[in-house]
Amino acid sequence: MRRLGTDEWSGLAMLAVSVGVGAPVLFGAADPVIARGWWIALFGALIAALLVSLALTAGRGRYAVFATAVALSWAVVLTAPRMGLLPILLVITAALSVYVMPLRAGFVVAGLNTVVVALVMVTAHRGLTDTLVTVVFYLLIQVATMLSSATLIREQRLRQELSVAHVDLQAASALLAESARTAERLRISRELHDLIGHQLTVLTLELEAARHREGDRAREHMERANQVARELLTDVRHTVGELRTTSADLGETLRGVVRDLPELAVTVDVEREVRVDEEQASAVVRAVQEIVTNTLRHAEARALRIEVAARPPGFVLTASDDGRGFHELVPGNGLRGMTERFEALGGEVELDGTDGFRVTARVPA
Repeated sequence: MRRLGTDEWSGLAMLAVSVGVGAPVLFGAADPVIARGWWIALFGALIAALLVSLALTAGRGRYAVFATAVALSWAVVLTAPRMGLLPILLVITAALSVYVMPLRAGFVVAGLNTVVVALVMVTAHRGLTDTLVTVVFYLLIQVATMLSSATLIREQRLRQELSVAHVDLQAASALLAESARTAERLRISRELHDLIGHQLTVLTLELEAARHREGDRAREHMERANQVARELLTDVRHTVGELRTTSADLGETLRGVVRDLPELAVTVDVEREVRVDEEQASAVVRAVQEIVTNTLRHAEARALRIEVAARPPGFVLTASDDGRGFHELVPGNGLRGMTERFEALGGEVELDGTDGFRVTARVPA
């Protein structure tokens, strides 16, 4: 089950309040000016429109549904003018407007809602003073709830951007550390080759010459020394090759990238058999960085699992979250860049959004 976003939690709480406000009419304790069945239909349509507007992604369709919800809230309030707390529905629509549209549009909604409150007061034959006090009260409440909601949204976005920046910094640090280790390995490998390798080659030539000297015992010892020297030279060359190609612990590197994320539980599992060179390690680190960033920004997930498994002669990177997934994905620059990195290694990337968001990247060799 995926985690609900801030707008969804707030929307559900406010809709619960809406049902409570409309309960007297719903259960027959108060009478609207139209048939109760019609009023209940309007009220149900209002709740449904608010739910849909919160569930939809940003776009004209979402704006249209929310505009319908605003109009329905006016109809619900105007058709039950003697329900004292019913204008709270207008406060709720103003507060939810911040999650759906820009703040300036929310102020327009609040202004129009205030006009509706004034009409309700006039219809209920309230006095001028009572009307003014009520209108000003509801206007201030709407503005306060909108600003409060906008502050919460901004705080959430700042936390999200901080988490993304943290991932970027950890990834950059991991790649920098890997680059430093690679440079050091290359330096050591050159020294081994230039110094020890050269000396052992000379020793092998000297022993080869000594092998042809007279004396069986001398020849026997020289044969042994020659064999040891050749084996040592092979070991040095093997060590040089390992220093050039073997990367650092990939699991620790990836765990460092995703460490200390407050809003997302990330599990990293790298099989011991996985062996990657510097270029492959860089592609994996950058892929994990992009995956975690997208999960934080778009998925509304609470858990992400990342696995790197050996599939000789290559490996497979798999990442899956428990978020909202997608129906039609339009890859951005980050996902396209990730795909290009693995394709440059001879691999491929698959994206699946039917159950959360799943990335599978294969490198054949």
